[in-house]
Amino acid sequence: MHIAFIGLGNMGGPMALNLHKAGYSVRGFDLSKPACDKLAAEGLVIAPSATEAAQGAAVVISMLPASPHVEALFLGDGRAPGLLAALRAGTLVIDSSTIAAATSRKVAEAAAARQIDFIDAPVSGGTGGAIAGTLTFMVGGEAAALERARPLLEKMGSNIFHAGAVGAGQTAKICNNMLLGILMAGTSEAIALGVANGLDPKVLSEIMRRSSGGNWALEKYNPWPGVMENAPASKGYAGGFGTDLMLKDLGLAQENATAVKAATPLGGLVRGLYAAHSLAGYGAQDFSSIIKLVHKG
Repeated sequence: MHIAFIGLGNMGGPMALNLHKAGYSVRGFDLSKPACDKLAAEGLVIAPSATEAAQGAAVVISMLPASPHVEALFLGDGRAPGLLAALRAGTLVIDSSTIAAATSRKVAEAAAARQIDFIDAPVSGGTGGAIAGTLTFMVGGEAAALERARPLLEKMGSNIFHAGAVGAGQTAKICNNMLLGILMAGTSEAIALGVANGLDPKVLSEIMRRSSGGNWALEKYNPWPGVMENAPASKGYAGGFGTDLMLKDLGLAQENATAVKAATPLGGLVRGLYAAHSLAGYGAQDFSSIIKLVHKG
């Protein structure tokens, strides 16, 4: 089976590579030449365009930054037709981008008109999970389409949840990332408070990790430099999940909350914190760098 993988960044690159290592025929494409060169050096076939990557593909997987990118890829941008026009009937499209649920439904409707199966399958687990193949997939779409996708998803992740119809995966993802942003901001604030009182950040983190304040940030992604060797905080906040991407996801959560009249006061507050952090020049750094808002090291 030939698979096209569009979007070879910090998340998409390792995901595509895991499919390649599992023995699948994968052709990748990304607008970034360095990203393509990195994957090519590891044996992945790189196509000169998304259309050429998808030529003859049974499955197309996309991992792109935001809704406009997904719409432009599949539906076109007014200057060129979208990728759906080049796909055969019966092709399966798996979009693992984190985008608005309405965009997923729009692309799915256009795909269905061409007899193309579409599922939204955003992920959680960070770059570490992408590399290790232990991502969590939150899937929206028909059960039959998910079963077609499952063998591939299992090569990239260890947890696969069917959240509901198309768009449900995106809704689950923005709920998760809103909570993640809140947890990271709160964890950063707590560690900074302890350090201001003379506590060792590593000792304090371990105390909280094993106490009622324990959470994913303390377990896997500590925001304080040097506490966790492989966390972005210990690598100058490079790589990982960017502040601007977190800000985008928090914005999606607030847009959705407004649409359904849900009360998300903490979600709104943390979006404001990340917006201020981005404006301060940290948009490209990992989202755990939010600790710089409450501590100057």
